Amino acid sequence: MSVFASARQQWLANPRRDLLAGTVVALALIPEAIAFSIIAGVDPAVGLYASFVIAVTIAFVGGRPAMISAATGAMALLMVTLVRDHGLEYLFAASLLCGLIQIVVGLARLGRYIKFVSRSVMTGFVNSLAILIFLAQMPELIGANWQTFALVGAALVIIYGLPRITKAVPSPLVAIVLLSGFVIWSGVDVRTVGDMGQMPSTLPMFHIPNVPLTWETLTIIGPVAATLAFVGLLESLLTANLLDDITDTPSDKDRETRGQGIANVLSPLFGGMAGCAMIGQSIINVTSGARGRLSTLWAGLFLLFLILVLQDWVARIPMAALVAVMIMVSIGTFDWGSVLRLRSTPLQSSIVMVATTATVVLTHDLSKGVVLGVVLSAIFFMRKVGKTIVVEEIETPEDGVLRYRVTGNLFFASADVFAAAFEYHGHPARVQIDMSGAHLWDLTGVAAVDKVVFRYRRQGAEVDVSGMNKAARTLVDRVGRHDKSHLPGAAAAH
Repeated sequence: MSVFASARQQWLANPRRDLLAGTVVALALIPEAIAFSIIAGVDPAVGLYASFVIAVTIAFVGGRPAMISAATGAMALLMVTLVRDHGLEYLFAASLLCGLIQIVVGLARLGRYIKFVSRSVMTGFVNSLAILIFLAQMPELIGANWQTFALVGAALVIIYGLPRITKAVPSPLVAIVLLSGFVIWSGVDVRTVGDMGQMPSTLPMFHIPNVPLTWETLTIIGPVAATLAFVGLLESLLTANLLDDITDTPSDKDRETRGQGIANVLSPLFGGMAGCAMIGQSIINVTSGARGRLSTLWAGLFLLFLILVLQDWVARIPMAALVAVMIMVSIGTFDWGSVLRLRSTPLQSSIVMVATTATVVLTHDLSKGVVLGVVLSAIFFMRKVGKTIVVEEIETPEDGVLRYRVTGNLFFASADVFAAAFEYHGHPARVQIDMSGAHLWDLTGVAAVDKVVFRYRRQGAEVDVSGMNKAARTLVDRVGRHDKSHLPGAAAAH
């Protein structure tokens, strides 16, 4: 496919659906951005400007079409202490440094390694986010009057019922418009977007963070920026993986990594904070029919239009309508099949999924849950692979000669099993070890071979290690000791 054809496919394949979906997303972004600003302890304008700048930027430089990036709760939680102790300008500086770190990671082409996150971790990540999205709506419902619950119910009926009649217009958009019209006409007493906070009334202005360029400043913002960069990339790349599955289309993870960095460099330069991909808004976007970059661009542009030109009308949108949209997102995001498959899936996979979900929900920290899931997956994998090493003794008619055939993977997790599988009693005169069916992966594997050889040599045996492939032989030549060191009266292994 030519560059022009590819660009047309990504931008103009279905502009109508992209524009309608982007409209829904923009409406849902406003209360989220305001809420995340409040969490971080900054003015609502910081979150709103960030959402506009990041969404527009990522539309051009991101690696996953139709994914929405903006100010997020996961990132806002990491900013609280910095804002409280050092102020807004240090947040801008940390956000800019976060973007630079992400650009470096992208240039190093490390984004592709997200493929090593197992399916169990991905499922846990998705389920935990669905639960958190649902729980985030509770403050709007707890203690609310009956009219609020009635509006949420009516919105859910529209959201799930309208697609049975027509899919020409996204049902969440219809629900927001109809409920807003009803609330404005009836004057019913419910919370609205305007109750969330004051929206800005001017365009974002270019602004360089006003912090001293000193080592002390770097020590203050450095740890926060590194954490923001890690959490932002983790959430963005996992969200990209999820959208890949939903839309059955690929994405460029390295480009997405660089794109997130560029967006987070520009955001603080225009009065915003660092952000990343938003799984809730991204799900709204693709389930509303969006597949192209135009949806992300329009979401950012329409967001700015809403807060600057139509803010009086936007302020009247009932929160109940937006709560219903987010409840729809949480229900659609949760992998209900994963619960039904708990009995049929391997126990270790279920443990990883449940541990990831529980950790994220309990800590409200995506990075902790995903890191725990990845570590557990690695441990279970190493335990499983570590048991695949097999040392088989081959019968020989010669007295005083032991012959072994080794198959499997020899590395740090299987080294002890390998070393313990040999018979060291009887003082053999000669030992032959055939490694043609085995593969050495690391220094611990080489050390295990050395250990076996030296134990036999101390008994005065001649040891012959044969059959290593080229990669293993190269590793042994570089770091092995058994073919370089000799005990008195003992022969070398080959």
